[in-house]
Amino acid sequence: MTALEVSRLREDGAHAVGGVTGLYLQIIGGSRVWVYRYVFMHHRRRMGLGSYPAVTLASAREAARAAMGLRDSGTDPLKARSDEREAARRAAAKQLPFQDAAEAYITEHESTWRNAKHPQQWRNTLKMYAYPKIGDVFVSEIDAAHVLRCITPIWKTKTETASRVRGRIEQVLDWAAAHGHRSGPNPARWRGQLQHVLPNPKKVAPVKHLAAIPFDDLPKVYSEISTFGGQSARALRLLILTAARSSEARYMRWEELDLDAGVWTIPAERMKAGRAHRVPLSTQALAIIEGQSAFRDREFVFPSVRNGPLSDMALTVLMRKHHLAAVPHGFRSTFRDWAGETTHHPRDAVELCLAHSIDTKTEAAYRRADMLEKRAVIMQEWADYALSALANQTTKAAATET
Repeated sequence: MTALEVSRLREDGAHAVGGVTGLYLQIIGGSRVWVYRYVFMHHRRRMGLGSYPAVTLASAREAARAAMGLRDSGTDPLKARSDEREAARRAAAKQLPFQDAAEAYITEHESTWRNAKHPQQWRNTLKMYAYPKIGDVFVSEIDAAHVLRCITPIWKTKTETASRVRGRIEQVLDWAAAHGHRSGPNPARWRGQLQHVLPNPKKVAPVKHLAAIPFDDLPKVYSEISTFGGQSARALRLLILTAARSSEARYMRWEELDLDAGVWTIPAERMKAGRAHRVPLSTQALAIIEGQSAFRDREFVFPSVRNGPLSDMALTVLMRKHHLAAVPHGFRSTFRDWAGETTHHPRDAVELCLAHSIDTKTEAAYRRADMLEKRAVIMQEWADYALSALANQTTKAAATET
């Protein structure tokens, strides 16, 4: 058929137009499309070549001849086209800039992060150290040289920050690989990769343990803190007596407390390990909480002036103000040293007081209970020890009056 003859076709059906065996113009209800029919491996196949007149007769014949050539060479034209489209899709997927990938990763995961500050911390560090160097680079093209360009300038001067940037780049690239945006090994991985290029961060900047009060000095320090006024001081005293983390104490809610049973249950979403934790309350800890009864109509046991939780720096600032050479988290270390050096309580019970995970999975699987009764004894002894200096002062004062 000529182009003019093809343009005059109107009847529904498959019209062989000639020029290439198997090429038809399929007309159905006014819709006209090009179809190439062929047999491959004893199977009848039908391949669409586009609509008419957008695809001209000449173009349809050219496409049909190309398909016929593939078939004659032993390749299924339909599969070849499918493979080509998939390759194009994958190539397009890999054209994802690192900054876009990082923002997508943060958005996808921020709802699972317990600390609301993590998303902003991620964005700040990547914006400062990664985006200027590799923000516009496609994730499929990032190699070790790109990663080193981000972290080498600060590896020795800001080692901890550099390590975090490296880890965050690694997670973004793992996410990109899982979503089909890149393939091959992760160039930001430390083991087997960057460890052979960069000095060990622990040797560049040795780990500095958080400052803690020696347990011998605790009674004196606790006595001093007891003279401080304000919510921060009372929250700090409770933190000491419960060996809790700062955020756990600051965010304590009335609904978490069973004062009759003397138990504080911290929900899983507020625990580092992601599991609910029961804290046995000593008589001294209960006294502090009961002293907050005026705030029972508030959400938090130790509310700030705006009725929200105390800020994450409130306890630290208090300790700095009074020149206490430690940080709030250090009291957990003080408790651990006291328990290990001066008591014979089981190690596992002491670790559970700190909400630490048990060492082995097998051991953890067989221990269903949380040793609450044993821990109650430990925490009462710890509170008695912490307040021993105050108790001695009271005894001396009573003796003087007598």
